[in-house]
Amino acid sequence: MIRKRLTREESRDQTRQRLLDAALKLIAKKGLTGTSVEDIAGAAGYTRGAFYSNFGSKNDLFIELLRRDHQQATAELQDLVNDELPVEQIQARTREMYGQLYRDNECFMNWTEARMMAVRDAKFRAKLAALMTEKRDQIAELIAYFYQRVGVAPPTSPDVMATGFMSLAEGVKLFMLSSPNEMTADKAETVLTLFVDSIMELALLQREKPAAD
Repeated sequence: MIRKRLTREESRDQTRQRLLDAALKLIAKKGLTGTSVEDIAGAAGYTRGAFYSNFGSKNDLFIELLRRDHQQATAELQDLVNDELPVEQIQARTREMYGQLYRDNECFMNWTEARMMAVRDAKFRAKLAALMTEKRDQIAELIAYFYQRVGVAPPTSPDVMATGFMSLAEGVKLFMLSSPNEMTADKAETVLTLFVDSIMELALLQREKPAAD
C-alpha cells in the first residue's frame, strides 16, 4: 500500500502532536521543571531544533498541551447541547462523562502542575485563567441549556454552579491521587456522578413540582 505523502502543513501538525503527546507523559511523571526540552524532543523522536521550530518555549508548549485537552473536553460538551437529544439522555451522557473524569491521570497531573505554576508566575496565571474561564463557560452553558430544556430557572447562576462543579471535580481527583486508599476509584465515580445528578435532578424535580395556587 502506497502511503500518502504529507503536505508541509500536515507534517508540521504531526510533529507538533507528537511533541505534545511526549510532553503529556513526561510532565505528568516528572513535572514541568524536571522535564527538559531535550527530554520532550527525544521522546517524540525529534531534535531540539524541531522543538523550537514548533514552540517558542517549554511554557508555550505546556499551554498548548492544556489547550488541546480543553478543546477535546469542549467538543464533548458541545455535543450535549443538542435539541434532538431528550433531556434524560443529556443527563445520562453528562453523568457518564464526568463520572469517568478520575480515570485520566496524566491530563489531571498536567492541570495540577499548571495550577501550581500559576501561583508563582503571574504571566502564566493570566494564560491559565483564560483557559479556565473558557472551561467554566462551557460547563455553565450546558447547565443553562439543560435547565432551559426542562423549562425551569436554575437555583443560582450557571457560572456559580459550574465553578462549584469544577472545584469539586478537581478536589476529588487530587484526593484520589494523593490518598488512593481513602478515595478509591469507585468512591470518586460515586461522588462525581452524585454531584452531576444533584444539579440535573433538581431541574427535573422543579419541573414536576405542582404550581402554587
